[in-house]
Amino acid sequence: MNFADMKKKSGSSTKSLQEKIEKSESKNSYKDDRFWRPELDKSSNGYAVIRFLPAFGTEDLPFVKTYSHAFQGTGGWFIENCPTTTGGKCPVCEANNKLWNSGIESDKDIARQRKRKMQYTSNILVISDPTNPQNEGKNFLYKYGKKIFDKINEAMSPEFEDEEAINPFDFWKGADFKLKVRKVAGYINYDKSEFDTPDALFDGQDSALEDLWKKIYSLQAFVADDQFKTYEALKVKFDGTIGADVRSTETNSETVETAEQPTPAREEVSENTDALDYFEKLANES
Repeated sequence: MNFADMKKKSGSSTKSLQEKIEKSESKNSYKDDRFWRPELDKSSNGYAVIRFLPAFGTEDLPFVKTYSHAFQGTGGWFIENCPTTTGGKCPVCEANNKLWNSGIESDKDIARQRKRKMQYTSNILVISDPTNPQNEGKNFLYKYGKKIFDKINEAMSPEFEDEEAINPFDFWKGADFKLKVRKVAGYINYDKSEFDTPDALFDGQDSALEDLWKKIYSLQAFVADDQFKTYEALKVKFDGTIGADVRSTETNSETVETAEQPTPAREEVSENTDALDYFEKLANES
């Protein structure tokens, strides 16, 4: 475009520019419409029925586990993915180990506040969502914590002999998951959530199942290299967040289900190896 053409468009391009700005803003939104979460009422209660879906394509597992840190220091917030997710080194975890091993209880409290949070991500189909019925029949990504993963693990490895083991992620032999959210003693609680009786999704109709299977999202993007900053970059940000006093920090007051209870350093929560071994076995058998 030359200057003369630009001049002719002057004054008439305001609307076009505004539309482009709005389009750009919508693309840069932090909301990812691929994700679903239950909507809670004023009492922090919620109910929905979902179905966990199989792994995408050739991926081995139908879930991916990630770690992150979220806390506030004198220099602001530190909200970053933790490289230990993929076996890397993390300056925050290193600092937490030193604090924990000092033997000083106040140091342990800080380590608990800065500890890594564990989260799982899976593909799901929303069966029932009373609050947002427009979501029903659609597939989404769903983030959840250890409590719900324990429910999955218990379904695969039942405690009693009269209980049948199921693969919750299976199209044909899996089961719907009744998600029941309550607030107990001020904290979000999922204890009443449970799997329904095993049943084939879509009555086992291959055409419907295949259509859904083609819509399943890959999970490997969440553990790709570009999801984690380098050790050096994280160290710079961590040092800037905590300031001169390594023992000065605050945490987000909002408690979410994806955050583990304080168990840093040597008290780290188990890695749910039974579930991982189970899915690896399934992958090898297939």
